[in-house]
Amino acid sequence: MGDIEAPDATRPRQSVLLSILPTKEFATSRKGMLLIAEVALSFISFVCFVASTAAAFVTAPLLEFLAALFLLFAYSTKFNERFKGFYWPLMDFLRCVSASIIFFIISIIAVSKYVDSSSKAAGVFGFIATIVFALDFYVIFNDLADFLKQGGETHDEPSRQRDVDASSDSDSD
Repeated sequence: MGDIEAPDATRPRQSVLLSILPTKEFATSRKGMLLIAEVALSFISFVCFVASTAAAFVTAPLLEFLAALFLLFAYSTKFNERFKGFYWPLMDFLRCVSASIIFFIISIIAVSKYVDSSSKAAGVFGFIATIVFALDFYVIFNDLADFLKQGGETHDEPSRQRDVDASSDSDSD
């Protein structure tokens, strides 16, 4: 009786674990690869800062790791589609901009001020993370710009029509 129930008890755990992990389609997409790289580089930078004498900078990589991990989870499970109140691309854009600036600053300080090798490694991984975050906010910015251009074109036509109707009404007076 216990042998029959044991395999059934492990199946829900496996399905729960698989539902948390990103799908293959998302993991191979451009956004998925960027988020996975951000999570990995933030975590590596966090570990290097923990092991270094520049431990004062450990908070920034940890927060960026957690934020990137949350967005990886949100995008891979389509959690963002359930909450329409947030404008997710703008939130992701602001996260990437702030992360690239913060990683750039702490990486310069870690490489120039501290002499231990783990601080140097944290700085190097921080510079790589800066590039990945900057690439991500560039991609998001282009997507936002295209969205605003498409939205702007559809709103211009009705306003032009109203201007023509208003001018034709004033001519009849």
